[in-house]
Amino acid sequence: MKCSAIIVLFLIPFNTYLFAQDFDAIRKQYPSEKAILLNRLFQYNISIKNNQPYVESHESQQIGYLSNAAASYMSEYGFSHSDFQKLISYEAYTFTPDSKKLKVSEFKTSSNKESFVFYDDVKFTSFNFPSIEAGSVGNLEVSWQNTDAHLLSPYFFSGYMPNLNSELQITVDKKILLKYKLMGLDTNNISLTITSNSGNNIYTFQYKNCPSDKKYSDAPGYSWYSPHVLFYIESFTDESGSKKPFLSNINDLYNFNYSYLKAMENKPKPELKRIVDSLTNNVTSQEEKAKKIYTWVQHNIKYVAFENGMEGFVPRDAALVCNRRYGDCKDMASILTAMLNTAGVPAYFTWIGTRDLPYTFSNEPLPMVSNHMICTINLNGKFVFLDGTDPTCVFGLTPSGIQDKEAMVAINEKEYKLLKVPVIEKSKNTIVDTTWLELSPIGLKGKIKRTLTGYQAMSFYGELMYWSKKNINESMTRTFERGSNKFKLDTFYIGKDASNNEISVFADFELPNYSKKIGNDYYFNPNLFKFYLNEHIDYPKRKVPIENNYLFKKKYVTLLKIPEGFKVSYLPQGKSFHNQLWGFDLKYEQNKNYVILTQEFENNSLMLTYADFEQWNKVLENLYPLYKETLSLTKIN
Repeated sequence: MKCSAIIVLFLIPFNTYLFAQDFDAIRKQYPSEKAILLNRLFQYNISIKNNQPYVESHESQQIGYLSNAAASYMSEYGFSHSDFQKLISYEAYTFTPDSKKLKVSEFKTSSNKESFVFYDDVKFTSFNFPSIEAGSVGNLEVSWQNTDAHLLSPYFFSGYMPNLNSELQITVDKKILLKYKLMGLDTNNISLTITSNSGNNIYTFQYKNCPSDKKYSDAPGYSWYSPHVLFYIESFTDESGSKKPFLSNINDLYNFNYSYLKAMENKPKPELKRIVDSLTNNVTSQEEKAKKIYTWVQHNIKYVAFENGMEGFVPRDAALVCNRRYGDCKDMASILTAMLNTAGVPAYFTWIGTRDLPYTFSNEPLPMVSNHMICTINLNGKFVFLDGTDPTCVFGLTPSGIQDKEAMVAINEKEYKLLKVPVIEKSKNTIVDTTWLELSPIGLKGKIKRTLTGYQAMSFYGELMYWSKKNINESMTRTFERGSNKFKLDTFYIGKDASNNEISVFADFELPNYSKKIGNDYYFNPNLFKFYLNEHIDYPKRKVPIENNYLFKKKYVTLLKIPEGFKVSYLPQGKSFHNQLWGFDLKYEQNKNYVILTQEFENNSLMLTYADFEQWNKVLENLYPLYKETLSLTKIN
């Protein structure tokens, strides 16, 4: 069971093991499961040491194997650790149905890199439970020291297995003020008990019979829906009796974040200044200077996600990044900020969370809100966000993964701004796809022109950067395919003015056996594209949200040339249907010797929640019947 870079596994041993009849009852409760978590207990002990909060953690898991097939399903298990979550001890073993304890003797540790780069030197230690069979119990116990109390990980109650008892217990010194927040879906199933002893408060969060998380390819990051607890230290009382703020508000968070910027030196070196001068020579416009520098960084500094301890938080010096010609997100922000300020364009380090995370600085002022860093510039009073990690991103836009997110912009040591990254309007992210068709002896032949703008163009342009001659034909076939799987791409080419903001591609193709001729009549379904088939949401069963990458408008025009000596004998009716989430326009018309079908779709939402699902399905109910329509051409007598 892999943990993410911000989640750790801890375990305590089972004292009493299940009898055969207990396993039989569990199998009846979970007939389709090969294994379940019998118990997961995550314990924190937060005290005062050396006049600062001190944290140790311990977790216990017991996995009950319900089937002999469980061994092939999940024999490998593991836990994460790092410089910020240092291992103290760990042990893993299997209790067999006949009560034998078989210890794990071999553990393998490897790097556990994530897609984004606000993480430290996370390692994943894996192992195989021995002798897994129906009725056996796998046990894992791990203890850590958490070296920075600012970086407490949330506790997620659910995972990929059902859990009979998922529990978080936090024992905290009474001199420490602890805050918590429940997030995700179904948090009403979490119980909280607070007790006290002579020196501590004990918070126990418990979720019994916790179901497994259901996997959906179109879902956002699991923290949007998986029930979990955020907890953090707001303040503490030191040895002198003074109350010390810790993470009491956004100002405390900013001071914590900015402390990492203090640890670096980002003064421009001669080599960097020489590059800036060459890029901006005779350029007077601030915007043009910014564009040239941004483009240079995109094309000359390779994005590489790598961290080691504190390097997970401290940007590297811009001169070092320039010499290496590679860096992570913080390094990209570092070199952009240094080069832009050298050119006289006000530029600032900026912390931001990607759309994988549901948190905001305003509501959850914690370090975990930001897993990414970018650069923000001030152009004549307007703030523009620049992310150097995306080599295809158009200046003035932002990667789709940080749209609508709150950004913390470091103006100086004492001043910062919280700004909202704009959502790029749908009119800037378009596809216009036009198909010209003619009847042929084998079926249909045609030509295509496809023009993309905004995020649509950026995505396709990025694909072009990595296509090889070996696979480009296959890739282009997938790009242009329509009508049926008999589609045959003849030739294609890319428009000479292609850019990451707008790109056009062209093709010739054949589509055998698509139209039917019966007697003197042709029958033809002009819906070469049947978008959104099988995308009906299982409402009300599904509760997990659906994420869209960006807002968009798409237009598909199909023109069928009417053969000489024929006329249209049946032209289907079009239809329009829209709601606040999305919608379509489908229109048929005849213009001289062409029958034209225009299909237009628009998306108005980045995230669909449970409350939106019925409206999404309503659009599909109006769309699907239109795909069955067929036009007919009759020979003129």
